[in-house]
Amino acid sequence: LQITGLIFGGVGMVGTLAATVMPQWRVSAYVDGNIVVFETIWEGLWMDCISQLGIRLQCKFYDSVLALPPPLEAFRALMCIAVVLSIISFLMAIVGVKYTHRAKEDPQGVSIFILAAGVAFLLTGILILIPVSWTGGSIIRDFYDPKVPMPLKRELGAALFVGWVSTALLIAAGAMYCSF
Repeated sequence: LQITGLIFGGVGMVGTLAATVMPQWRVSAYVDGNIVVFETIWEGLWMDCISQLGIRLQCKFYDSVLALPPPLEAFRALMCIAVVLSIISFLMAIVGVKYTHRAKEDPQGVSIFILAAGVAFLLTGILILIPVSWTGGSIIRDFYDPKVPMPLKRELGAALFVGWVSTALLIAAGAMYCSF
């Protein structure tokens, strides 16, 4: 159970880092009758990218932190905190698993260490779930809003799916360690 939790936590940690860095949070949607698509627009936490005909990719980091909308600033902060917390909880889980078999004389100390790793994994999963689900909800709301012009409609990007899978893995790892 501990090894499975460690694997889930490790994959969730890598997924957290990947979702934070990926520019595919919002992807341009093509809902009109236009079949020919020359450009695909990706919007992420750190940059916007434009792919032209799938051949050329141009990315540009956001110019100013102060010019960003407040939700994007909050999502950046939450994801950065989640990355740091996932690394810390993964390291705590490694130490807890490593010393579980050696600490026959003090099982209480090791179980507190593993419980702390489990709680940290659960907290990390919640921290990731907030910005990913909020972004997904706003994309879906804008997609079905008739007031939003067609060129501004977006679809769910790959980073959101990576974030949801990472959340599930981290919460599963946290539940395994908390039950141990």
